[in-house]
Amino acid sequence: MTMLNRYCIESLTWPKVQALQAECTLLVLPLGATEQHGPALPINTDTVIADALCRDACQRAQVAMAPVIPYTSSAAHTDKWPGTFSQTPLSFIQTLVQYAKWAEATGWKKLYIVNAHAGNDAPLRVAVDQVRIELMGRLQIGFLNTFFITPEIEAHFTQDAKDLHANKGECDLMLHLAPDTVDLDALESADDPDRTEDLIFSYPVSQTSLTGGTGYPSRGTAADGQMLFEKMCLAIAAKLEQAKLEQAPLAESEWGSAPDAFYS
Repeated sequence: MTMLNRYCIESLTWPKVQALQAECTLLVLPLGATEQHGPALPINTDTVIADALCRDACQRAQVAMAPVIPYTSSAAHTDKWPGTFSQTPLSFIQTLVQYAKWAEATGWKKLYIVNAHAGNDAPLRVAVDQVRIELMGRLQIGFLNTFFITPEIEAHFTQDAKDLHANKGECDLMLHLAPDTVDLDALESADDPDRTEDLIFSYPVSQTSLTGGTGYPSRGTAADGQMLFEKMCLAIAAKLEQAKLEQAPLAESEWGSAPDAFYS
């Protein structure tokens, strides 16, 4: 699933990147994670999923794809299980803001972030909120969470756990995308129920899961993964087609600007 295509800029020279920009100034940034995924799934699960989805969707929509970022916000997994490497939420916000500024400075007009890790959601929202003001009129920015693209996709991911992690949905995808990295012998022992229903406080994974996962990866199948992957790629590609054309609803004369204090 890591097949090269002309829209993946990581393997291009700068003149070829510039040629892509002449076709379309939308850049897609995939976000993964490097974190434990229970005893059966590899620590690069979210990164593999984000990368594969974007390679496929960007080729369908004919837009540029940046290299996936694998080192993101995963501190909720604590140090209980080996294999997790995390930025702080604040440092990750700063990483995303700087990334957006470099994208704008080097010719991109739109940045659309495709996130495959739930722990990135909060810092990602803050970063987008900052960039949309700081770079208003210079860079459009938006994002999606891959597991919630459509109601049907969300239902598939949450069927065995609302607080999903290393569950059936993720196992389905990994059995399709990277089956050799799934420890089939460990799948049965990887199952762990969602204990977060009706809770009013937020807890790190070590306070809610015995295995490091939440859900039932033993129910995963490659066939379900192939079907889910195709639906996700089509849904993301549709978002990218919209992103290529979308502009702010109001004219620039109506925009105003951010207070000077915002930039201090």
